[in-house]
Amino acid sequence: MNDKRQPTRAEIVRRRRAERAAKELQQAAKQATKPMVKVSARAPTLPYNASPKPVEKRRFNIALGLPQFHLKKPKFSLPRLPQLPRLPRAHTNWRIASVAFAILLTAMLVLAVQLPYFYAPSAYVFGNTRILSEEINSIIGVSGQNIFTVQPAELERRLRLNYPELLSAQVEVYLPNYVYVTVAERQPLIVWNQNGGYTWVDESGVAFRPRGDAAGLIQVNALDAPPPGIQTSDDPYSPPPFIQKDYVDSVLALAPLVPAGSTLTFSYADGFNWQDPRGWTAAFGTSSSDMALKIRVYQALVDLLIQRGTKPVYISVVYPDGPYYRLAEASLEETQEIVAENP
Repeated sequence: MNDKRQPTRAEIVRRRRAERAAKELQQAAKQATKPMVKVSARAPTLPYNASPKPVEKRRFNIALGLPQFHLKKPKFSLPRLPQLPRLPRAHTNWRIASVAFAILLTAMLVLAVQLPYFYAPSAYVFGNTRILSEEINSIIGVSGQNIFTVQPAELERRLRLNYPELLSAQVEVYLPNYVYVTVAERQPLIVWNQNGGYTWVDESGVAFRPRGDAAGLIQVNALDAPPPGIQTSDDPYSPPPFIQKDYVDSVLALAPLVPAGSTLTFSYADGFNWQDPRGWTAAFGTSSSDMALKIRVYQALVDLLIQRGTKPVYISVVYPDGPYYRLAEASLEETQEIVAENP
């Protein structure tokens, strides 16, 4: 018979608990005996210098037997003012404030529309020399108009469309009732005569109505209608050029050479030409890129013909590399050609 008794379930559980507790105590003992890891901060630490405590000095009171003086602080008292009644505390009500603001805004709008103080009498025009201020005021029509209804952009467009002679127009509006119009007029350079009428032409080739007299304009008699110019301006209100700018440059280059008593003439066949008082027609074409060379070739050819005693009826330098002249007694087949060297 076996004397050893089998342990019960409760004893087995208590034994396991005791073994686990003993094991945890051993691990804690091992951790306690390990050396500590030195921890260093990234930033160096400054040594702490403890400031010495100030030494308190002992005070001694010595009685010298002097009399004691006591100064009393003066008292000032202001007279009491009568108490004012307290104002009632205002309670903000956004609904009442919005209604009041709406009423105020409506009153301002009614006054702005009804008061004659905000109606413009007429526009003040600046920069005009040939167009009358009355004409400009009749076109824009701001006389008697409310200042808040004036639209500067619309007035500028109206002026530019009615007056091609205006290079620019600017309308400015100021309270209470001021309208300022500043214009810049085109300066005429050429008087273009064609089919019994005439028009002025500026440096860009734009034609416009003549107004009054202008001194120093170049007269051009056109036997044929010139080809229209090409619009190169970004201005949407600028009219298309009447003639090409190249034609204008040619006219300006030839104008000083036109003999007294002669007029510059335009035709498809010869371009710009004139009738010289010495008996011939001088033709220069229309291109201004080589106009200086044409003028030099023409002068050299005239000097050569005068030196020879030859009297032509027609001299052409339309093509400066192939100038020619025609004599009075020669037929078309006998036309002599002379290639002039560049002087």
